[in-house]
Amino acid sequence: MARGKKKGRRPSRWRTEHDLLGTRKLPAAAYYGVQSARAMDNFAISGVKLHFYPDLIRGLAMVKLAAARANHDCDRKAMPRRVLRGIEAACQDLIDGRFHGQFDIDVFQGGAGTSTNMAANEVIANRALEHMGRRKGEYDHCDPHDHVNLAQSTNDAYPTALHVAMMLGNERLIAEIDRLIRAFRSKGRQFARVIKMGRTQLQDAVPMTLGQEFNAWAQSLLDEVRGLKAVERVLCEINMGGTAIGTGLNAPRGYAARCARHLARITGKPIHLATDLVEATQDTQSYVLYSSVLKSLAIKLSKICNDLRLLSSGPRAGLREINLPAMQPGSSIMPGKVNPVIPEVVNQVCFRVIGSDMTISMAAEAGQLELNVMEPVIAACIFESQMLFINAAASLRVNCIDGITANEDVCRRLVEQSIGIVTALNPVLGYDTATQLAAEALRSGKGVVDLVREKKLLTDQEIRRVLDPRRMAGTAR
Repeated sequence: MARGKKKGRRPSRWRTEHDLLGTRKLPAAAYYGVQSARAMDNFAISGVKLHFYPDLIRGLAMVKLAAARANHDCDRKAMPRRVLRGIEAACQDLIDGRFHGQFDIDVFQGGAGTSTNMAANEVIANRALEHMGRRKGEYDHCDPHDHVNLAQSTNDAYPTALHVAMMLGNERLIAEIDRLIRAFRSKGRQFARVIKMGRTQLQDAVPMTLGQEFNAWAQSLLDEVRGLKAVERVLCEINMGGTAIGTGLNAPRGYAARCARHLARITGKPIHLATDLVEATQDTQSYVLYSSVLKSLAIKLSKICNDLRLLSSGPRAGLREINLPAMQPGSSIMPGKVNPVIPEVVNQVCFRVIGSDMTISMAAEAGQLELNVMEPVIAACIFESQMLFINAAASLRVNCIDGITANEDVCRRLVEQSIGIVTALNPVLGYDTATQLAAEALRSGKGVVDLVREKKLLTDQEIRRVLDPRRMAGTAR
């Protein structure tokens, strides 16, 4: 440094902000503000932070972006173009996945989501200031309340963001379940000619193919995907513009409709305003309906995993019709034991989702008058359920379904030994005769076919035609 020149002042590591409760020092580098900082202190509850769910942050950014554009349309003095451009750039940063770590507030929080809404307002304002060539905290140029939250309340911005975020998560969930369905379909084709016994009430029923079993599981999940797509309709209805209780106080004329149109363009979804914004602000039925579809998926997926565990049971003392990939040693005391750990963990995910549905039901019922303050726990449950399902479906597909093999000899032997094939004799010999054959086969240990021949009830040609397993399974050509 040249002699005589003073050393420059080091930039401060802190900045000071104030709110209703007073002033607070914040790290100068932080994009969050004073209200976010207080929420971090107040809600050290679950350890699960807002940034664990990127769709939520993207949903918040999309709502704030739509609101800023609608405000600019309505009142360019309240939302000048230079501020709009800063907010647009900041929101796009969040949509692109940047600065999510600044949302360090627990998902469990009091205040009906105010902390989450203010976190979005503060982060967007400070990032917008940087895009405008200003420093964080210079709120005279872009304020979290007066600009980012303009014409809004937590009570309309927050639930609208939840709806958007849930739709984003729903897209990813559907895509993962679709991949799982394709994996089941692939196994259905692979096992199309493997004859096995079908079972009802865990007793022998009639023959089928292993491919039919896998295709049935695929169809069961496909029905759930249809439900996930259909229920998205209720999430497209929003209360944006209703502000505090749905009356639209502090929102300019035309703002609500413009905001909905902007949000529809941003998200690519058919988003529209609710007919009655007062009712929509207090209502949480959309979450209940969406959660019920998640619960239905949990029930179906858990049943499929139960079936996989049964059919792979053994290896010597169980059904052993299929083999699941061996993923890890299964016991600390029993050498050689391998457990169906992937279906087991998916079962547990399904139990968790079903439990969350009950929490959501109770939270929805707890609404009072013009607002339901329990929305944060509803959001936490739904976002967790989406995440768990996405991860569980991927693991089930990659670590289990793709590697399943069939024990064809075991499947065929069980068909040949089963008394269940006697059902095919009903139309030919009558129910009473077929029942007597079944009872005698069970008592004597003889096969049904052997008894039919012994009693000369059918010729060999008739036996081959009537008791052909492929004909009974509906696969004979």
